[in-house]
Amino acid sequence: MARDIGFLLFPAFNILDFTGPVAVFEDPWDAPEYRLRMLSLHGGPVLSSSGVTVLTEPWDAPVFDTLVVVGGPGTRWAMESLTFLSFVREAAAHSRRVASICSGAGILAAAGLLDDRAATTHWRFATELQRCYPRVRVDAERIFIQDGPIWTSAGVSAGIDLALAMVEEDLGLEASRERARDLVVYHRRPGGQSQFSALLELEPATDRIRQTLTFAREHLHEPLSVDRLAQVACLSTRQFAREFQAETGQTPAKAIEQLRAEAARARLEAGSESIEQVAEAVGFGDAERMRRAFARVFGQTPQALRRLVRGAAL
Repeated sequence: MARDIGFLLFPAFNILDFTGPVAVFEDPWDAPEYRLRMLSLHGGPVLSSSGVTVLTEPWDAPVFDTLVVVGGPGTRWAMESLTFLSFVREAAAHSRRVASICSGAGILAAAGLLDDRAATTHWRFATELQRCYPRVRVDAERIFIQDGPIWTSAGVSAGIDLALAMVEEDLGLEASRERARDLVVYHRRPGGQSQFSALLELEPATDRIRQTLTFAREHLHEPLSVDRLAQVACLSTRQFAREFQAETGQTPAKAIEQLRAEAARARLEAGSESIEQVAEAVGFGDAERMRRAFARVFGQTPQALRRLVRGAAL
């Protein structure tokens, strides 16, 4: 029997927060396991922030399998509208599970649905969400989080990961993989995977330093001393160290540790290599050195991260 999925829209919603999960739940082979319904407070056309309009129906108290609340610039209006929040609470009460995409977590929080629960959202919105709703346990590192019947995801593409995880829960691993293949996207990233990229966080201003970081990422398994990196940048060791810190706010050694930790984390989440093998593959050399780096960068050990990912998969 097909499951009803309700997508709750509001003026100035983000179109990708909406269309990403819709594409996952939609079945192109005319054997739908899901029925998709587009909802709004009063029904009719709802204008997204990009100018695309979606035709919606008013919510009439049906029982939903899943209610999905999207995000976007209009989130702030939705969070302040008592009528809309009452609408969200009522719709959620008639749903087996409730999900938010990106800043849509703010709507769930304002409706009281995230009290005393773990949740994530887009990293730019996470600090504000925690400040405004201290009862929510905000984890800005996660791509998506399931806490009981409430699911929350980070920005835009993370909504696809969340939807694929729901398909896996409903229909099994192979069905989720098939949906990912149809969409030509990676099969679901683990919910514990970080939203951030070390290279994006460093954001050097010049091509010389950017190219050096790219070289470092491609040669993590090799020794990467400051002297070697300076040679790649065609600078003296002292000049390179000074320019690198000025542009990235970090020493070269700290940046290389961050890059190696990020690469190790991805391997731990995606594969079955031992911690020792991963440490060797990304240039840490031994598991103890990697453990200390993980504690500094992520605030948890490789063993704890692997347990977390395996627990989420189960």
